[in-house]
Amino acid sequence: MTLARGGAVALWLAGLLACALVVMRGEFSTDMSAFLPRSPVPAQQILVEQMRDGVVARMVLVGIAGAPPAQLAALSKATAKALRGAPEFALVANGEPAGLERDQEFLWRNRYLLSPGVVPERFTAAGLRQALENDLQLLGSDAAMLVKRTLPADPTGEILTLADALAGAQHPETRDGVWFAKDGSSAVMLVQTRAAGFDIDAQQHALALIDQAFAAAKQEVGAPDARLLVSGPPVFAVHARATMQQDATRFSLIATALVAALLLFAYRRPRVVLLALFPVVSGAVAGVAAVSLGFGYVHGITLGFGVTLIGEAVDYAIYLFTQTVPGSPPAATLPRIWPTLRLGMLTSICGFSAMLLSSFTGFAQLGLFTIVGLAVALGVTRLILPLLLPRKFANLTSTVFAPPLLVVIRHARPLRIVVGLLVVLGLLSLALHRGGIWEDEIESMSPISAQDKALDAQLRRNTAAPNVRYLLGIERPDVEAALAASTSVSAVLTDLIGTKELAGFDAPQLTLPSQTTQRARQAALPPPEILRANLATALDGMPFRIETFAPFLADVAAAREQPLLDRASFAGTSLATKLGSLLIQRRGGWMAMLPLRGVVDSSRLAAAVAGAAGPDVIFLDLKGESDRLLETYLHEAIMLSLIGSLVIVALLLVSLRSLRRTATVLAPLAAAVVATAGILAFGAQKLSIFNLFGLLLVVAVGSNYCLFFERRAAVGETRERMIASLVLANLCTVIGFGVLAFSRIPVLHGIGETVAIGALLSLVFAAVLTAPSQAPAEPT
Repeated sequence: MTLARGGAVALWLAGLLACALVVMRGEFSTDMSAFLPRSPVPAQQILVEQMRDGVVARMVLVGIAGAPPAQLAALSKATAKALRGAPEFALVANGEPAGLERDQEFLWRNRYLLSPGVVPERFTAAGLRQALENDLQLLGSDAAMLVKRTLPADPTGEILTLADALAGAQHPETRDGVWFAKDGSSAVMLVQTRAAGFDIDAQQHALALIDQAFAAAKQEVGAPDARLLVSGPPVFAVHARATMQQDATRFSLIATALVAALLLFAYRRPRVVLLALFPVVSGAVAGVAAVSLGFGYVHGITLGFGVTLIGEAVDYAIYLFTQTVPGSPPAATLPRIWPTLRLGMLTSICGFSAMLLSSFTGFAQLGLFTIVGLAVALGVTRLILPLLLPRKFANLTSTVFAPPLLVVIRHARPLRIVVGLLVVLGLLSLALHRGGIWEDEIESMSPISAQDKALDAQLRRNTAAPNVRYLLGIERPDVEAALAASTSVSAVLTDLIGTKELAGFDAPQLTLPSQTTQRARQAALPPPEILRANLATALDGMPFRIETFAPFLADVAAAREQPLLDRASFAGTSLATKLGSLLIQRRGGWMAMLPLRGVVDSSRLAAAVAGAAGPDVIFLDLKGESDRLLETYLHEAIMLSLIGSLVIVALLLVSLRSLRRTATVLAPLAAAVVATAGILAFGAQKLSIFNLFGLLLVVAVGSNYCLFFERRAAVGETRERMIASLVLANLCTVIGFGVLAFSRIPVLHGIGETVAIGALLSLVFAAVLTAPSQAPAEPT
């Protein structure tokens, strides 16, 4: 190898090493908010925040089954006890009062500032008399034990009023002191992690702790057949990341092995197979490095998308290897095929450059990855591979790969009728598709399996966990203003509960009242001498002595002077986590979040809230907003695809300098796109946004076939080798993308099935529609 050749190879290896170092030091994410708009509208921004760090995003639903009820209860208690001692969890609720001592002490100590029942009338002689009469009734009920403990210090029942206000949604049935499913088949609990929902490493660690706690409980209780069931957003996030990693690794290995086996069959030399993969590896590593440098991190789906380069980037090496005739050095082949390869690569880049304009970071990453990957792959093919191949390299004979396509070419004219028929059927399949051809539910993008969804629905029913769909958001410049606005809106919601429009709601001021409300409650507490006189009057004729209520008089006197509560006051309690999910700091202001339960008519409720509380209250339908987000995806993707298509047409017109030649190249591509879309839509299947990007890839891949067929100057063995190279390249593409069709990740599955079908049709259609004419091509 000469000095110049060695220098070029050394420079390539140095660049590859530099890119590899960038990749190794880069950050990788599976946060699906990368596929949300960069500048979302307010409702979408709230949706993003709730997906990433809302209370729902950190809630794990737990079920314990497979043992007798007594053992299930023991398992629940032992598991919960272990988890309550771990700092990774903000809440472990299984129906036991254990673990909530700090919350109970906090509520008791601050009951007069927190209870919504604290009003001046409550502490008049008449109000106290009514409260004491109610206490007498409770002493004869099932609540007698609790009332006996609290009566001396809380005769007005503020702790019970506060407990009712904070109770919120229903809880599961209680058996043996813990929560159970209605049918008694499993003990259930709710576990809330402290880590943000998007911190998947922390969520995975928390789930591992739950597994360890349950395993220890099984040994302690002696229930070897007991099973642990977990679900919820943290579980989905961990499973989704694992699925992405497994699929990306598995299908990369499968595609690489199949393509390598095919190339080994074609070229008979392992060295040649290894050389053919150099452009693929170089392009993938450079693409990931470019994304890491350009965006600061690489999404897992972008990494998984690297499998697609195996199917396309290897084409460049195949064209070089296969079209090199015996006795001719590979370097001599490049001047003949380089204009076609370069134009094909530029066509692909133009198509994907539109993705760089996407407002969705994830799609922009896919665009940059593909552009850089293809450019580097072709550069390695052009500059490096000829240096590494022997001068008299010629391996492939055309007897295996070329004949099938040559048969198609010889019968091209009658087959044009078949192509036309397929295009018509494709158009009819799209035109007559029932319910619209595009997928309009965000769930179509979810990697969650049907089994996981069924388990989640089961545990959600068993735990009575709310399936929050509707939220109200109120943004104000500071905490006090946000709490005041939430209090005003809550009055409207309370009226809607009375008219059966709403079953219930939660709000931050139910946990932390505004300072104004707290001052009003302090002002409602009479001075000690007045309260004592009112109490003495209320006790007249009742079986209580005033000395019994000395703790009550002391606590009210202390509450009149105690400092007001703020967010920091809740530190160390599980209430702090709840408050943090309902009162959120964002963009220098504060937003109060009000989750709604049992919404009967969302449109009517939204109108009622807007009319009473003002238009600045954001009504968020999580599912509806998610579906609208998908609609935004789709609209943008269609526009970007159209822009990319127009750029491709312009590039071909400029390069080929002929409207006829441009039409000759575009006709097979258009036919393949229509036929592929029709096949995918057949049988009421809806097309997804991933199918749309797959069609864009079909244009990128198929343009190479059309360009080679359009340049018809090659004759004899050269032409036969050209056709063989197209067949071999097509087989590699179909393999590379076809394996993705088996992926559990919708984006990889959708793109894989689309390109596998479209690439095959592109080659056949190019042979049928462009090859029959024997007129020489115009020079470029």
